[in-house]
Parts: sequence; structure tokens; C-alpha cells
Amino acid sequence: MSMDLAEEQIRAGTVSAQVLAHFVKLGSTAQKLEMEKLTRENELLTAKTKSLKDSKQIDALYREALNAMKLYSGNANPSPSDED
Repeated sequence: MSMDLAEEQIRAGTVSAQVLAHFVKLGSTAQKLEMEKLTRENELLTAKTKSLKDSKQIDALYREALNAMKLYSGNANPSPSDED
């Protein structure tokens, strides 16, 4: 609704300088580049989060494999520090 009101004000020539500046800024190249930068930063954070989760899963698999090897070799009681 606010977009419609702003459009009506622009057409009628009664738009405030602040509203007009807002819409000019939205269409500017700098604003588009800033939005693209924010999108890329968000993608990077998502990738880092996934990488961290994957790393934790790999660590857990290594611990399980080491404990299984200890059990197989006859050491039936893995130390608690091995499970952290």
C-alpha cells in the first residue's frame, strides 16, 4: 500500500524529498551492488556454516572408527577422552 501511495504522490507531484530520494537510491547502481554484496556475504556465511557442520560430522565418524578399532583390537573400554 505504501508503494502505491508513493507512486500516486510521484505522479501528482506531491511526493516529499525523502520519499523520492528513497526510490532514487533503490534504483541506483550503488544500491544494486550493495544488495549483491550482501547476497554474496550471506551465501559465504551459509557455506561456512555447512562446512563447520560437515567437519563436526567427520570428527564424529573418526571417533567412532577409532573406538571400533580399539574394540576390535581387544581394548573393550575406550577412554572417555576418546568420546569427546
